[in-house]
Amino acid sequence: MSKRLGRQTVALSDPPRLRGWAAVGGKKEGEGPLKDCFDKISEDAYFGEQSWEKAETRMLRDCFSLACDKAKLPPSKLDYIFSGDLLNQCISSAFAMRDTAVPYFGTYGACSTMAEALSLGAMLIDGGFAANVCAVTGSHFCSAERQYRFPLEYGGVRAPTAQWTVTGAGAVILSRRREGPRLTHVTTGMITDAGITDANNMGAAMAPAAFSTLTAHFADTERDFDDYDAVFTGDLGAVGHDILQSLLEKDGIDTGVKYMDCGMLIYDRKTQGVNSGGSGCGCCASVLAAHILPAMEKGIWNRVLFAATGALMSPTSAQQGESIPSICHAVVIENEV
Repeated sequence: MSKRLGRQTVALSDPPRLRGWAAVGGKKEGEGPLKDCFDKISEDAYFGEQSWEKAETRMLRDCFSLACDKAKLPPSKLDYIFSGDLLNQCISSAFAMRDTAVPYFGTYGACSTMAEALSLGAMLIDGGFAANVCAVTGSHFCSAERQYRFPLEYGGVRAPTAQWTVTGAGAVILSRRREGPRLTHVTTGMITDAGITDANNMGAAMAPAAFSTLTAHFADTERDFDDYDAVFTGDLGAVGHDILQSLLEKDGIDTGVKYMDCGMLIYDRKTQGVNSGGSGCGCCASVLAAHILPAMEKGIWNRVLFAATGALMSPTSAQQGESIPSICHAVVIENEV
């Protein structure tokens, strides 16, 4: 019997459970609206290390360890790790996981990487190829600035549409068991290119990808916004959020108050100087683990659509004037009620 629903969605016949999760953040994240939700906040941007890249590695490793501890599952019981970040060749993920002795998949979907990792891990478990999988992603403001933009010392003025790369990480343990929220559906995105070339306006570049995946999900599943307690995108920021909302409304979809964006939730835009909001592999990953899943555990939401977006650009492509292709992957997480 096929598990496919339409062109882009699969319905898992034996949905894996989210067994444990953890979120780690930096100083700025610890000053935002979700400050009390993180498992760990580091006041030191270096996380006790000697470079931004090593700090990102340490942050991912700490987050992974916390998730394993909370799930009461040692790394030796994991069948696979899916991990990714924003740095060239995903070095912080590879270095963070190199001593785990667990089969490893490096994944890259820019800011959509957590949803991509959850999708692949869930399908492996549903297919009988694994019993326990960890999805872990992260980003660091300072390492991302050095790679994508300017040295921190440059002190350039940021465009109003620009987003602030989150110093944060999120990790989720998926397991074949009978307790915890279930990951029931996966909608895999298609690459969408709206022709945006401004690297300081990623929200505008990614919003059409979110629109494409969300409408595909609703068509494939024969569901709509009313079938979910909450729908989260990440990380469109304020600009992308408004564009997506407008696109959906033109398509006859009323988002109401159920639609939220992780890039707008993690910071206070009025007081923290983050312009359009947060972004980065660690943004929606940490919001998922620090805010969304704990709320589901409390029964605040019982069915959530988590749709993470990513701008598939590099410093080289931006410097060569290429447009910014984008992607959005979505997963459905449900309590058994």
